[in-house]
Amino acid sequence: MISGPSGVGKGTITKELFERISNIFLSVSVTTRIPRSGEIQGDNYFFVAVHEFERMVGDGELLEWARVYRNYYGTPRKFVLENLARKRDIILEIDIQGALQVKKNMPQGIFIFIAPPNTAELAKRIQLRGKDSEESMQTRLSAVKQELEHMQFYDYVVVNEDLELAVEKVKAIIIAERCRYSNILMEGSQ
Repeated sequence: MISGPSGVGKGTITKELFERISNIFLSVSVTTRIPRSGEIQGDNYFFVAVHEFERMVGDGELLEWARVYRNYYGTPRKFVLENLARKRDIILEIDIQGALQVKKNMPQGIFIFIAPPNTAELAKRIQLRGKDSEESMQTRLSAVKQELEHMQFYDYVVVNEDLELAVEKVKAIIIAERCRYSNILMEGSQ
């Protein structure tokens, strides 16, 4: 599980991990927000109407869900559980609210918080990516202090000051977790 404030580089780090580590998969989230330019249904997100999202929540089809910046986001339970049963590592790149729900429901997961070097740098990154309106950008930045207070609930914290170093640290965490005795024991019992 990788999470952290908006604009911190979660997506960039995740993309780099797929280039460097085998047998990892990204969980595609469900959202009610409007697709951004270039986003593809089923690849970036499953874009659904609010009433469909609410049905999924009611039917227990989401491992976690949250309302973030006026939109709903959630993780399809079936996708995650099926891949875990196949001994595949699944990366959930989600917001902090969702990560805390997953931690409650699946405490055996590995939780990595990506932190900015400082709030000024984070503001610059959000502005440079050019994907958010001024209002959305201000909403995201005003939430940063509260989001940073949640680092204590994660297993690992990686400060994304230098992208290459941040990617290598997350890669090292994944490799180390694969080497845990309990994980090796489970692989041997198949």
